[in-house]
Amino acid sequence: MTTPLIITCAITGAETTKEHQPNLPITPKEQAKAAKEAVKAGATIIHLHVREDDGTPSQRLERFEDSISAIRTLVPEVLIQISTGGAVGVPFDERIKPLDLRPEMASLNMGTMNFGDDIFYNHPKDIERLAVVLKEKDIVPELEVYDIGMLETTFQYVKKGFINEPVFLQFVLGVPGGMSGDERNLRHAKALMDSELGPETHWAVAAVGRWQLPVMTQAIKLGGHVRVGFEDNIFLSKGVLAKSNADFVDQVVHIAKEHNRPVATLEQTRKMVVDKQHKCLQ
Repeated sequence: MTTPLIITCAITGAETTKEHQPNLPITPKEQAKAAKEAVKAGATIIHLHVREDDGTPSQRLERFEDSISAIRTLVPEVLIQISTGGAVGVPFDERIKPLDLRPEMASLNMGTMNFGDDIFYNHPKDIERLAVVLKEKDIVPELEVYDIGMLETTFQYVKKGFINEPVFLQFVLGVPGGMSGDERNLRHAKALMDSELGPETHWAVAAVGRWQLPVMTQAIKLGGHVRVGFEDNIFLSKGVLAKSNADFVDQVVHIAKEHNRPVATLEQTRKMVVDKQHKCLQ
């Protein structure tokens, strides 16, 4: 049976600006509208960064609370996945504070890397600490993997018991400093994952810029899931700015239909990702 395709929409991110993309949702009201449009198009998970009103990236708990409340008002059934990555350079204690809101999911970055001209810092002890916090708060981790070294680290953390199976793993491709979106990278990473993690593992791709379309198409064909949105790309096609996050979701749904891949409903996503892991924790 073909696994239904889970579509995550990263509606804002920490790096994209209004200058880059005039339709970028910044305020809680704008984010709620963007989330509703994305869900209507077929997304079932909202990956959430928040900003202050001036567009500055924020990990302030109150700002997350306002945005989550606004989103829940318009689409109460959608799964919300909080970013614990924040913006590059944000102290770790600030990055994890919004977990007090107990969303269904949160990102867990599996290593330190060069990130363009910056360094995205994730000390091993902080990764362990965050993994423990997620367990304690009953929040499903989405494991963000930017290179093969981070994938090997994931295997170690699973074996040590810091992360429970079945895992939800995401390959982030195309970030300068990590793996590119070359199709050989995804095939190699998937082969390693298949050899080390259980058959109930769910995996997804988030590809940046020009890599987004070919990588998500490859993932759809290989049985993976997909993340799209203004965090990862602002162009729907070469030189054409997307009008909304929902434009990218529509694009995914169209490609999925071409490859006879059903798109997951909100209920199916919750059963596959949240309910299954909670059952394993009991």
